[in-house]
Amino acid sequence: MASDALPRVVRTRAELRTALASAARPIGLVPTMGALHEGHASLIRRARAENATVLVTIFVNPRQFNDPSDFEKYPRDEATDVRLAGTAGADIVFIPTVDEAYPAGFQTTVRVGALTEPLEGAVRPGHFEGVTTIVAILLGLAGAERAYFGQKDAQQLLVVRRMAGDLGIATEIVACPILREPDGLAMSSRNVRLTPEQRAAAPVLRRALLAARAGYDAGERDGEALRTAMRNVLASEPLAEPEYVSCADTATLRELAHVDGPALLSMAVRFGPVRLIDNEPLA
Repeated sequence: MASDALPRVVRTRAELRTALASAARPIGLVPTMGALHEGHASLIRRARAENATVLVTIFVNPRQFNDPSDFEKYPRDEATDVRLAGTAGADIVFIPTVDEAYPAGFQTTVRVGALTEPLEGAVRPGHFEGVTTIVAILLGLAGAERAYFGQKDAQQLLVVRRMAGDLGIATEIVACPILREPDGLAMSSRNVRLTPEQRAAAPVLRRALLAARAGYDAGERDGEALRTAMRNVLASEPLAEPEYVSCADTATLRELAHVDGPALLSMAVRFGPVRLIDNEPLA
């Protein structure tokens, strides 16, 4: 697809089905909530390289927000998003309304069990039910061979993979690397809501993860010691308000007393009203 071409925009389930009926296969799906940035563009480019047709979805999903004000403040710029999606390689962009995503009388919820209970699930009740319900809808509508998700949302990636496997959804869930700003902050649509002071403080997440990573690389295997290393770095930044700091089993997300296999360092930290997450895998 030409880099200056705008993708086809569809807004209803029926329009999407029509657009996909004649689309070349395989199809790569990139689900987003809009406010697209270079991290999203990297997912779209990956999908472009691996598929004949690239479908991007833009939907700010109210069911995965615990705080209504957070939903209202979530950045939205459809025209800019469509241009970025097209430049990165999207052929079709699906932008449903809430009523189109959840038609009148909608009463189905997709819930994954234990994987959704710790970390994000513990501090954001109902969040993952919102995520898995809309992702199941999008996977069903798209019938894509592959769907692309960023590793910044590590728990979400695990949950979506479990859901797809459990429900026999044939779409391959493809994990893509975290993209970072030059100072180490993970790219996020929420970063634009940080004040200059908060933005200057936010790279403390990466520094905290790297402190624990350095400990691990030096031979530290005590889970609490690794969590303490992260907390100590976060405590050095007055604007940082940690919600959780974790060293957990990569497969189950259970907190580890001792790291003797693959593990995931992760955290959620608030800067005023803005909540950021980040993670670092330990092989």
